Amino acid sequence: MAEEIIDEELYEQAENLLEPGEIELNGLIVHTDFGRDKEAELNQATIEIGDIIAEHAAPDEETFVYSGTDDPEFGLNQHQGLTLEDEEFVWECQQLLREGTFRIVFYYEADADQEAILDAVSAAGYTVVGVEGPHAA
Repeated sequence: MAEEIIDEELYEQAENLLEPGEIELNGLIVHTDFGRDKEAELNQATIEIGDIIAEHAAPDEETFVYSGTDDPEFGLNQHQGLTLEDEEFVWECQQLLREGTFRIVFYYEADADQEAILDAVSAAGYTVVGVEGPHAA
């Protein structure tokens, strides 16, 4: 199950990014112990968690990860999960360095099963906090 809020400021920033837009979003914050010297592990965790989200947000679609290294207008530590066939949004994340370790903040459509995603990410061994958009209130 999800952990208690560890970083209130980051939680509030993530909440603000879920404000109403074209689509309703939920999210999660994964607290890692990966520092700058663990970039390979950080990226592997990002892909693993993105795959978990995709299983719940787009279960009938094949997806791929589009990264900042693919586009000069995209942040280096920003990644998206897109459907393979029509490149539709499945999830997006940012890898943020806080106090020497990375936090990975993911966003995805609110119709995905939030509790199932949080349970699966937690079961995979990650410390995770769910963030729900204003639509959930």
